[in-house]
Amino acid sequence: MGTSWSGTKWARRVEVGDFGVADIFQEVDEEVRRERLMKLWQRYQYLIVAVVVLLLAGVGGWRLYEWQQEKRAAELGTAFEQAVTLAEDGKHAEAEAAFAKVAAEGNKIYRQLALMRQAGELAQTDSKAAIAAYDKIADDSAVGADLKDLAGVRAGELMIDAGSFNDVRPRLEPLATEGRPYRHTAREMLALAAWRSCDIESAKRWFDLIVSDIQTPPTIRDRVEMLIALVAAEGKI
Repeated sequence: MGTSWSGTKWARRVEVGDFGVADIFQEVDEEVRRERLMKLWQRYQYLIVAVVVLLLAGVGGWRLYEWQQEKRAAELGTAFEQAVTLAEDGKHAEAEAAFAKVAAEGNKIYRQLALMRQAGELAQTDSKAAIAAYDKIADDSAVGADLKDLAGVRAGELMIDAGSFNDVRPRLEPLATEGRPYRHTAREMLALAAWRSCDIESAKRWFDLIVSDIQTPPTIRDRVEMLIALVAAEGKI
């Protein structure tokens, strides 16, 4: 019987005792952690509350800002559509004023669109004012490069009826160089202006460039070929 304690029963007793000590240490660790957390809370509770309040205020402020921006964008979109409707109804003066208002109050995108549409409405009633409006867009540092070129082409197009080829040339030639987005339209306008001014040599130079450029859009190529045929019929080529 004396040997019974040296076997399995003794091992079980030690095993049970080990688990009891482990439980005690775990409870002590949890108590220590609770005390530390309590001390940290007592020391920094106001700072923690302030940080939480600031975070909530920041999130709320951002949500409000997003809502205001969405509301403003919706209002600008409605105002722009109303101006477009006025233009489609032939109310050019009213449309011009409406586009001017959107340009003055709108964000970057609506501002640029409204400026171009405003100049377009002016072109219906006052070409000089429209040219000045397009020039203003072309000189505006806040306007993108492509839109500047488009404004320059539109101004040059209006000047074909009002001015000579020498007036149009300095405006359109820089826009007709390789790599410019509206070079094909600018070249067509230069060819037309030269022909109207009876400068056949200049017109022929632009004819040749337009026809030989494989990137020339088909519609522009067709119009220029018709103009070439007209000039040829007149015996000037």
